[in-house]
Amino acid sequence: MTAQSDVLAAERPRPVPVPRRLSVGLGSGTILQGLNSSMIAVAIVAIGQHFGSASGTAWVISALYIATAVAAPTAGRLGAVLGARRVYLGGLALIAVGAIAGALAPSLGWLIAARVLLGIGTATQYPTAMTIVREYADRHGAQPRSAIATLTACAQAVVALGPTIGGLLVSTLGWQSIMWVNLPLAAVSAVWVLAVADPDGPRPRRGTGAELVRSLDPAGMALFLAGTSTLMFFLLSLTTTPSWWLAPVSVAVWAAFVWREAHCAAPFIDVRELARNRMLSTTLARTLATYTAFYCIFFGLPQWLQGAHGMSASVAGLMMLPIAGVGVGATMIASRIYGRHGARRTLLVGTSGLVVGGLLLAFVETSTAPAWSILLIAAILGVPNGFNNMGNQNLVNASASARDVGTAIGMYRTIQYVGANLAAVVIEVTTHGGPSDAGLHRIGAVIATIATFLVVGVLFSRTLRDH
Repeated sequence: MTAQSDVLAAERPRPVPVPRRLSVGLGSGTILQGLNSSMIAVAIVAIGQHFGSASGTAWVISALYIATAVAAPTAGRLGAVLGARRVYLGGLALIAVGAIAGALAPSLGWLIAARVLLGIGTATQYPTAMTIVREYADRHGAQPRSAIATLTACAQAVVALGPTIGGLLVSTLGWQSIMWVNLPLAAVSAVWVLAVADPDGPRPRRGTGAELVRSLDPAGMALFLAGTSTLMFFLLSLTTTPSWWLAPVSVAVWAAFVWREAHCAAPFIDVRELARNRMLSTTLARTLATYTAFYCIFFGLPQWLQGAHGMSASVAGLMMLPIAGVGVGATMIASRIYGRHGARRTLLVGTSGLVVGGLLLAFVETSTAPAWSILLIAAILGVPNGFNNMGNQNLVNASASARDVGTAIGMYRTIQYVGANLAAVVIEVTTHGGPSDAGLHRIGAVIATIATFLVVGVLFSRTLRDH
């Protein structure tokens, strides 16, 4: 019987992957979030000069992060209710509006508001793209892993490329060009997705518009917005003047959110199911630690290159390119390893690579090091990024239903930006007095410590035994 079963298993055709035209088409929109979050770093000085003051320019960066963190799971839920392709395209339209408003902004406050619109718009692409991929895979019996790899590669490639692209645009066309560039990219993505993604089915018949709104759980969404915003504001305040009063406020709001969602018939986020779904909850916790370490690298290394090594912003941006290039290649390799050996081995490579990268920053990197050694270490740091992203995102996809995968991946993105703010706090604490070799070494030690705990967690995790 065993031999016969093996023969039948060998003869059973393997599921074909989701078509590349669909995953790349969807990926054309997911690049906009990474691009807008990273290009702005090299435009802040020019923006401050344009409006006559650098005061408040930090909110130009933070506004997009906060808006994205709040809007990502909301977009996933809306995509499940109203249709993922509709919400994806609606997000592109919102990006266009935000880009025009930002480029024509008469004041810094107007620009910050435009960045909020961009944050909401760019938050819609990844969750809804995951929903479209999952629905296609379920409908056609296809394998979604390669599509997830493509989406991941598209999203992460532009993160490290953003400063280089932004520097070129700002130096040649002015800071407004980083807003205008969204228009052709959003238009191309919209045409592409309309051509390759299947139309959404009819909108659910729920009677009146009020019933439709209630089905989206607006009270739960409002509490999630308030909880995420107060948490992000509190974390950001720790880098300057701590707003300690926000800590108990955030805790109280989150407690109210959990109580509300646990007693709601159609919750925005089913906290009871999240508590039961140990694979999803542990994956999100692992993601928070992983992204805190990653953003310590992404934010801390360029600051050190400019402040301690004396590089210009454009050269520092170029030195970060190996993280992006190797990260894309690592993502593709990680996709194959995940398919053959599962999540545990994939995550072991990623978390172990993060330990190595942290130790190199802690004990090897110095401001007198030659450029080739910096590029080599940057390339090594690209490896864990690709493997950790592939392992964790595939686990999120495997742990959620087709209807809920958009909300789940939205939560994944929210966790990502909470990790970004935690990293900002870590960098502020470890580099007090400005960028220095000692500060970079402390950052490396923090990264290595976080990664060590991640390795232990992956080795002994019970939720990974079957994946």
